Amino acid sequence: MSRLFQSRNNKLGYYLSGHIKRLYPKFLLKLDLDKLQKSIKDFDEEMMLSRLNYYYKSPANFSLDDNIATNYQMRYWRLSSLKDIGYNHGVYSLDLLGYTRFFSQELKIAYMFGDITNIPKIPSVTKSRPVTNNKNSILMKFDKVRHFYLVKKDIPYQKKQNKLVWRGAAHQPHRVKFLEKFYGRSSLFDVGSFNKGNEESQYAASFMTINDQLKSKFILSIEGNDVATNTKWIMSSNSMCFMTKPKFETWLMEGRLIPNYHYVLINDDYSNLEEKINYYIENTNEAEGIISNANNYMRQFKDKKSEDWLHLKILERYFSYSGQ
Repeated sequence: MSRLFQSRNNKLGYYLSGHIKRLYPKFLLKLDLDKLQKSIKDFDEEMMLSRLNYYYKSPANFSLDDNIATNYQMRYWRLSSLKDIGYNHGVYSLDLLGYTRFFSQELKIAYMFGDITNIPKIPSVTKSRPVTNNKNSILMKFDKVRHFYLVKKDIPYQKKQNKLVWRGAAHQPHRVKFLEKFYGRSSLFDVGSFNKGNEESQYAASFMTINDQLKSKFILSIEGNDVATNTKWIMSSNSMCFMTKPKFETWLMEGRLIPNYHYVLINDDYSNLEEKINYYIENTNEAEGIISNANNYMRQFKDKKSEDWLHLKILERYFSYSGQ
């Protein structure tokens, strides 16, 4: 079976749905945020406003100038132009088009697609940003087909193996340093790099589906260029998420995660990793408590109407604050 269908969201279906939306007649689209809000089951106004203010932190008005100097990967377009760049920016443009299509196509928006770790000069919508000092970075749920796979079915924690697992590309120095310490260290660790075209790496390991990884009690989340892709699905499973304190965040609001409550906090140099594994092998109740807290946190992302409302309110605020 193709790896495309083993554990992840179906990208083919996502692209098909996204391009159908691109072709949907504009005169049939009607934006009614009040009606959408009323249709959301158990709408928690305080929580939703808190999330909205977290994603869009800057309260200041600003202006978009056609002559503004751009910085790394930043673009500045009329909404009517977004449909023309869809094929060059893949899922990012489809994710943005899914919501901008409800607004006047004469409006303008600044965006930064990709793994963003720097702060734009003007308010721009991004997938990721640093956890701190990030007011110009407005988070949207970009590349969600890859980053927001959530586990729907899993085995109980106590039936899982007493080991920590990790698979991923080891392009970054901090990932290589981790593997230097723990690759083949003991039976507690099943970790290794899986880089296409780099199967001969000294830290290479066989491919593992998400379902295979979920057979272990502990799964490591290591930030890559920005965040770790696997954090979302680990926290929606019956395995424990082990990670260092996040430096970057996405729609998940990694900066709001509480160490040793939503996930197991590991020292930046991983010096206490083995100690933490052994501790939670012996303390099952504490482990299951952290897993329960993580699962509860992930529930807020599962209601599509709530997610739609937040994205539309982010754009509404953006166009208002930019004087449009």
